Amino acid sequence: MSVCKVLRQLGVIVLSVLSLCGVAAAADAYPSKPIRVVVPFPPGGITDFVARLVSPVAAKHLGQTIVVENKSGVGGVLGTTQVAQAPADGYTVLLGTVSVLAINAALFQDLPYDPVKDFDSLTLATRAPNLLVVHPDVPANSMAEFLDYLNRQPDVITFGNSGTGSSDHLLTELFWQKTGTKGVHVPFQGSAPTITNLLGGHTKASFRNLPEVAAHIESGKLRALAVASEDRLSAFPDIPTLSELGIDDAEVYSWQAFVAPKGLPAEVRARLHNALVQGLNDEQVRKALKDRGVDAAPTEMDQFTEYQRKEIERWTAVVKAGGISPER
Repeated sequence: MSVCKVLRQLGVIVLSVLSLCGVAAAADAYPSKPIRVVVPFPPGGITDFVARLVSPVAAKHLGQTIVVENKSGVGGVLGTTQVAQAPADGYTVLLGTVSVLAINAALFQDLPYDPVKDFDSLTLATRAPNLLVVHPDVPANSMAEFLDYLNRQPDVITFGNSGTGSSDHLLTELFWQKTGTKGVHVPFQGSAPTITNLLGGHTKASFRNLPEVAAHIESGKLRALAVASEDRLSAFPDIPTLSELGIDDAEVYSWQAFVAPKGLPAEVRARLHNALVQGLNDEQVRKALKDRGVDAAPTEMDQFTEYQRKEIERWTAVVKAGGISPER
């Protein structure tokens, strides 16, 4: 072997070692600048609240500023796509929801991002239970009475939701499929008009997450018939779960999760995960979330990946069985 060839090979080895050292040094220096947490919805909602609550605590553990940015549009697709296309360097994080990280994959064939393949999971963040609530003029004080009424008059009970393909719409479809019943699907543009119309009696039933309806249940403006969670709620211990009522595999939560662009260096991903979990486990953070009817639910990274896959499978089956076509 010639001296020149040997030198060339040594040069390749040296460059490879230097490259690996550079990656390691970058990971050791991380984070060296502010980190963005993108919320793909407007300010003021529960996702924005969670991001701004957890970020300062996580920032302390990272020793660097975390800036929350709202990138809303197309039902969360715009901001989610921007994060999917961002560099995988640990400086851009998404706080996504069940809609953008699971349901959209079940609804849209032309989604500009893949919620599994385009992201590295960091942790599940929060879960909020969903309840079946009805207007007080509905002649049903229990699930048995409601199902009987629904079976006798399927074209009378109107179920309001936040829009075709929304999480509350798909939960309603799941409920109909599990119980063999059917109501009238009434989509609105968002949660606010859905609740307003329910309170006014213009629609008669809806699946809502706890933060949206807790006060209305307490005041008697709405009647809760069941909760779609594993256990009864401490705030409303008299409301039975769907599983108690014989409706199995219907535990459905409104959830949020932290993810980042696919390809994060392992050390960077671990640091982000640990900091975010520390933020979610902070006592004051957990209390503030609980006060809003939301539970902190941090997980290991791979645990959320598996949870997300199961959610996509579930909602894909519901969409197919219900013949649901998305609206944009």
